[in-house]
Amino acid sequence: MSNNDAQQTELGHPHRIVVVGGGAGGLELVTALGDRFGRQKRASVTLVDRSPTHLWKPLLHEAAAGVLDANAQALDYAAQARWHHFTFQQGSLKSLDRTQREITVDAVLDADGFELLPQRQIPYDTLVLAIGSVTNFFNTPGAAEHATALDTLEQAEHFRRRMIAACMRADLKSAQVHIVIIGGGATGVELSAELRNTAEVLAAYGMHHLNPRRDVRITVVEAAPRLLAALPERVSQKTEELLHKLDIDVLTDEKVSEIHANQVLTANGKTL
Repeated sequence: MSNNDAQQTELGHPHRIVVVGGGAGGLELVTALGDRFGRQKRASVTLVDRSPTHLWKPLLHEAAAGVLDANAQALDYAAQARWHHFTFQQGSLKSLDRTQREITVDAVLDADGFELLPQRQIPYDTLVLAIGSVTNFFNTPGAAEHATALDTLEQAEHFRRRMIAACMRADLKSAQVHIVIIGGGATGVELSAELRNTAEVLAAYGMHHLNPRRDVRITVVEAAPRLLAALPERVSQKTEELLHKLDIDVLTDEKVSEIHANQVLTANGKTL
């Protein structure tokens, strides 16, 4: 976009840049555009995201394990917009009209279903879709219904609530909790290790009989021959050794074939 384009369109208004998606890419883009064009009103820059805040995705495993205060670490989009001269519109992208050059942003509801913000149309001259990706369940039967993905803060908090509830039930019944983590990449490995550091969190919920090391069983399942397949083999070996020291079971070369409400089945015939 040239400086002349940035200043005004043929219709006489500042060039309207709309970025949908406030992840790492979208957030950095609107911040740079706001600093460069928004400060002097050479263009109007708008960020659209369904969430009011941004949390750096590599921290999601800490939120899921309950060792991270998401409120303290999250960046408020409205505050970032004020600091860097762009505007923020909360809501999910509902539709795109390329002829009219406008997007429709869905209504925002509160936890009780009441409308906080109505559905609205946002016109644009330049549109950037930075909405990221969706979870790939690799067509595994039952995965979408029974597994908890870890791609958003909402999913991380959902997992944490389910884990705490399971631990509470186990504490009352002197039973064990079994957690299966599918995927031996960075997130899966870090999550498994963080879950071993939840003793203080569990005690805060009144679970004094449950021993996290003994009664919380953790298994990492990876289809590749080793953990952290993208990294050097020596890193994978050291990582697996450390996980074993934490009493975390590691299954490599093990492809998940099916997921039930309380079971994970593998292609090699294992049932977790």
